[in-house]
Amino acid sequence: MSKKNQLGVTPLSEDVSAWYNEIVFKAELADRGPAKGTMVIRPYGYTIWELLQAQLDQRFKDTGHVNAYFPLFIPESYLHREADHVEGFSPELAVVTHAGGKELDEPLVVRPTSETVIGEMYSRWITSYRDLPVLINAWNNVVRWELRPRIFLRTTEFLWQEGHTAHADQQEAMDETMQMLGVYAEFARTVAAIPMIEGEKTPGERFAGAVRTFTIEGMMRDGKALQSGTSHYLGTNFAQAFDITYTDVNNEVQHVHTTSWGMSTRMIGAVILAHGDDQGLVLPPRLAPIQVVMVPIGRDEDGVAAAAKADELAAELKAAGVRVHVDHRDASPGFKFSDWELKGVPLRVELGPRDLEAGHVVVAHRVGEVDDKGRAVKQQIPFADFVSGVPALLDAYHDMLVERAETFRDENTSVVDNWDAFEAQVATGFAVAFHCGRPECEDDIKSATKATPRCIPLEGEAAEGVCIRCDNPSAYGKRIIFGRAY
Repeated sequence: MSKKNQLGVTPLSEDVSAWYNEIVFKAELADRGPAKGTMVIRPYGYTIWELLQAQLDQRFKDTGHVNAYFPLFIPESYLHREADHVEGFSPELAVVTHAGGKELDEPLVVRPTSETVIGEMYSRWITSYRDLPVLINAWNNVVRWELRPRIFLRTTEFLWQEGHTAHADQQEAMDETMQMLGVYAEFARTVAAIPMIEGEKTPGERFAGAVRTFTIEGMMRDGKALQSGTSHYLGTNFAQAFDITYTDVNNEVQHVHTTSWGMSTRMIGAVILAHGDDQGLVLPPRLAPIQVVMVPIGRDEDGVAAAAKADELAAELKAAGVRVHVDHRDASPGFKFSDWELKGVPLRVELGPRDLEAGHVVVAHRVGEVDDKGRAVKQQIPFADFVSGVPALLDAYHDMLVERAETFRDENTSVVDNWDAFEAQVATGFAVAFHCGRPECEDDIKSATKATPRCIPLEGEAAEGVCIRCDNPSAYGKRIIFGRAY
């Protein structure tokens, strides 16, 4: 039986699944909704989503995209216009057959993704090359009927953004596809502090209806992979299905080339799993609802004085744009320290009578240097330097998380050339191996090891070899990355 810490959390090192569920609930990120597979995102968790949304949305606007909204309900016939699309999504669809007290003439699908309804609208809006490109993003919810739901990672309903663009030709659409993949990778690293591997999905792992699918893949603290954002070149598949055409400069009718790309509340799950430890959440500063928590210490007059100074410093931090909270709860300092560690706050500031007398605060990092007894090394910072120094402390903390995650990923990634080594490696991390590219071989590997091809990395040396499983020639001109996933 796992030994839980004083706040009742199973150590991550003992049982990742139990740890994850307990952290989601105890850190007040989310709860299970009344309908199977749904989630209620609580204020602390939703603030993370708001911070993610604001920073990602600004990147979309900086690259020329605008936001719009499209309907939740889609006529069922729309999905049947693109054969691969309907085949790929059919097992996950929620369908409305009755409304207003009677049976509908045509069933309505609850939006699993919006390519079809947006394709219908683009066919109305685009007539000339002068209308292109169309660069639209939507922030919305979608429904996919999950058999094995897990909060943030796989839920029946989830929040996301989905970009949908239309272009005059393949090159322009491919440039858009790769640009947005780069936006996701940069965002993951500079905001979520998760270094990602950028790559292309194999044919067996492509988005239903896409010509090419690209992904960012992160390694979590248990060595598993998490697909954290995807960007798809759809070619003219949806343009032909929905008759999205334009008249070019030579007055000839052409089909547009479209793309779609998305990142969802799964990214919150990525943050939990990529950074967390036995004590709870470890939040990167740029997504932390509270970046600095101040804990005044003392009783009677000493406690009042410490609380007053904490409020004063907090007001200055807030004016400087730092998200700060002063913990005035009637509880012991030890309980407060553990509670804020559980919630992943990057910096904890302790302020007691001795600190007031010395004219400094004591700062502890949620993750950082420890002494020879395993205790966190704390900094003493003079009042005069504290407020101005916090942004640099937060930036350094972010950089440390990136470096820690990158080191962990590299230490748990290996090149393998035989099946026994492959089986051992995917049990704990990423295996870099040759693959024949056949979907039936992918299925065989998954059946034997639970590992799937995560991506054909964009980086990586050209190389030829034989498939790790079937000894057929490799199909991709380089090694690809395999790993177990959520």
